[in-house]
Amino acid sequence: MAWYHTYFEGLPQKAWKLNQDEEYTEFEVDFLRDTLDLKEGNKVLDVMAGYGRHALPLADQGMELTCVDLSTEYCEELQKISEQENLPVDVICEDILAVAFGAGSFDAAYCFGNSFSFFPREDMQKFLQKISDLLIPGGQFAIHTENLAESIFPNYQIRNWMPVEGDIVYLAQNEYFPEEGYIEAEQTFISGTEKVTHIVRQHIYTLAELGFMFQSAGLKVVGAFGNLEADPFMLGDEQLYLVARKF
Repeated sequence: MAWYHTYFEGLPQKAWKLNQDEEYTEFEVDFLRDTLDLKEGNKVLDVMAGYGRHALPLADQGMELTCVDLSTEYCEELQKISEQENLPVDVICEDILAVAFGAGSFDAAYCFGNSFSFFPREDMQKFLQKISDLLIPGGQFAIHTENLAESIFPNYQIRNWMPVEGDIVYLAQNEYFPEEGYIEAEQTFISGTEKVTHIVRQHIYTLAELGFMFQSAGLKVVGAFGNLEADPFMLGDEQLYLVARKF
């Protein structure tokens, strides 16, 4: 079982949600709507949907969302809110690699929230092929990651920590394994007397490598941006927003 199957529960799940900026999320929703050319009635897949911070606003704007996530807590919260607000959201609490969709099931898809680096290379290629298969011809796929090689290595830190909203403190001890291309981190969350530690693997890709893998899956990269203003991605940018189209 991969580490991310049990990571988003309890204190880490709470810390992730508290660390999100609502205004920035609104900008990301606008970015998704514009770059994916979303229209009312479009069927959209949200991969690693979490508690639906992107999916709920898009559903409120008339898109039909299918949300896949592994966290029972997040899925239950998303299901409850979508039912209360009568929004067109279908929640699937499962690993995206294990979910079966028919070919051409979606007009667009996205994977935001820095979860794109969860997959090792073999699984990543399977994941991209799955996305390609379920999109209609010309359908688009957007991803966000802060774990691109060009982002991580110019300012690589072996240790880092930060306070999270409330009384939670996050600490990480990082080690890079170059032969396999991943960072293994011992992540610790502390809140009062509560302490939770997980071993996490983030797989690090270069932009060129991602371009090749997308192309191999039938997805042509049409934009690689360093921010939501759609400026071209440059070495040292802290995050990547990438958009690809099925050909």
